[in-house]
Amino acid sequence: MGEKFNKKQVFFFWGILMISSVTALILLILFWPQKNVDQVVKFKVEPGATLKSISELLYEKKVISNRHIFRTAVQIMGKEKLIPVGTFRLVNPRSNYDIIEQLVYGSPEVKKVRLLEGWNLGQIADQLHKTMGFEKEEILKLANDKKFISSNKIKASSLEGYLFPDTYFFFAGDTPSSILKHLVSEYRKFWKSAFRDRARVLKLSEHEVVTLASIIEGEAIYDSERPRISGVYHNRLKIEMKLQADPTIQYIIDDGPRRLLNRDLRIPSPYNTYQNKGLPPGPINSPGENSLLAALYPEENDYIYFVATGDGYHTFTTNEKDHNIAKRKLQKLRRELKKKKRNK
Repeated sequence: MGEKFNKKQVFFFWGILMISSVTALILLILFWPQKNVDQVVKFKVEPGATLKSISELLYEKKVISNRHIFRTAVQIMGKEKLIPVGTFRLVNPRSNYDIIEQLVYGSPEVKKVRLLEGWNLGQIADQLHKTMGFEKEEILKLANDKKFISSNKIKASSLEGYLFPDTYFFFAGDTPSSILKHLVSEYRKFWKSAFRDRARVLKLSEHEVVTLASIIEGEAIYDSERPRISGVYHNRLKIEMKLQADPTIQYIIDDGPRRLLNRDLRIPSPYNTYQNKGLPPGPINSPGENSLLAALYPEENDYIYFVATGDGYHTFTTNEKDHNIAKRKLQKLRRELKKKKRNK
């Protein structure tokens, strides 16, 4: 009887010892001390990164001292598939547990990106270069890649006009493709069924609506004038009159935007609306919601001309005679302003 009792005691003792040893080993692995020099470490998890590649990078950046122990710690915590993509700031990462907790539950670094109405692909690529660190050439190549465009369900030769302007917040680990996809998805949200029906009434394709909206965006400064400017262009399209839209010329010159010269109007290009009738082949910038709405719902008027007044607004006319009078007023204003600058 006593022998059986002693055996139970031995088994119990060894059981406690094994549990204690395993617990101690787990705690040692989780709280394995790191020898970080920096209190704050910036670390980026790329899309498609594996636990092995993450541990290798952490080791290279001297965040961890042992790659195998770190991977084991992640597995013990069951976080192998929970480390998100993004750029993180690891604060006082003194143990494997600290690092894993901050990677899994910490907020990735967020960057604010503001894309303005009327910006073209080049300007958008510049902004993404400044804010996200992307190569401009990579953005432009992707925006003109046929497979990528098709995968986003856009029927065009480029994403010009389809990257919706707005203020965005992106994770530092986001890729050029993921960001462009998001911009296109924001554009697609505009197209409610009522707007598609309206485009059919106007006998315009989605691409033609965006193209016209981009010209309106390039012309208008004030929202109140967008439907009226749209009305002028719709009137010209109906009578097969050349649009003669200055923004389309700005699009094809290399040193714009600037004051246009007569020789600019003779540049051979399908986008030159002084040389060709109808809409150009595609959008010339990224129009905002107000310009898209103006293209779909133009003001009903008889105007076929308009010219700037020098204060952001325009004078609208129904005939060439009145249009020339308005042009002379603008030219006089420009001469006066130029004279004032010389006299300063």
